Amino acid sequence: MENKMNNNNSGHIRFKIGLLLTIIVLVGLFAAFIAAFMMPAPLPMRPPHPGGHQVIIRYDFELFYLAHAIFSTVNIALLIILLIMFLSVYRKTKSEFSFGLIIFGFTFLLKDIVASPFLPSIFSFYASGLGPFIVLPDLFELVALTVLLYLYIKY
Repeated sequence: MENKMNNNNSGHIRFKIGLLLTIIVLVGLFAAFIAAFMMPAPLPMRPPHPGGHQVIIRYDFELFYLAHAIFSTVNIALLIILLIMFLSVYRKTKSEFSFGLIIFGFTFLLKDIVASPFLPSIFSFYASGLGPFIVLPDLFELVALTVLLYLYIKY
């Protein structure tokens, strides 16, 4: 009897994780599609510097900025999912810890919305010159949020 309950619970957890992974992949694909159309064309090179070398002001490595757009959007989706879960637990328990998680999630959500490459591009601002360092914070945050979501679903 207990073995059946564990199998049923395990199947339920797998279903939730599968559903969330599907949602995250779809959000990532949507972000990639939108980012591919919003990225500006590379800018021409500046005239030579007085020292004789040219300075490239291209929108460097568009791949890094595309990855930044995807990871940023996936992080926003993960935070929305986590906030919904935290709110449902808070409604049931009225726990201070759950309320702290809501504040934590909401703060990170605001940070990710502001740091998303879509918001500055609406106002014609574009980051450049950061290369792979534009992607790393979003990648680390994605790993942390994924672990938090997995632990939340499992327990």
